Amino acid sequence: MTLKENYYHMKEQEEVHLRTFENMARKYRVRPTIMTPIWNVAGFLLGAGTALLGPKAAMACTVAVEEVIGQHYDNQIRELILDGEEHHKDLLETIGKFRDEELEHHDIGLKHHALETQFYGVMKTIIQFGCKGAIWISERF
Repeated sequence: MTLKENYYHMKEQEEVHLRTFENMARKYRVRPTIMTPIWNVAGFLLGAGTALLGPKAAMACTVAVEEVIGQHYDNQIRELILDGEEHHKDLLETIGKFRDEELEHHDIGLKHHALETQFYGVMKTIIQFGCKGAIWISERF
């Protein structure tokens, strides 16, 4: 697949993830984080900003974000299993599927030369720090 084809493939999957979690939140009456509007703007700015730096930088951003999201999903899966695997069967299947798709996005980023981005290590560290901070805040607010 070309970079453009991969972009649309990832975008389509991310839209499914968002719709699915929004529907599940309504179904199970889970209050979303109050930070959602801020995260929406921050995510857009991060994506647009790195895209302006070029395709490799955009893919570096993808790699950094998806690595953190994959770890976050793994943590959620562990917690749900400890709480009772049978009780959370549907959620575990959903999170497992989405985690695998996020890791696919990570690999797509690597395939499209993310590691060749100038200052990749610094960029990755900053982006991942922000992602981990957003997760930490969202879990509390």
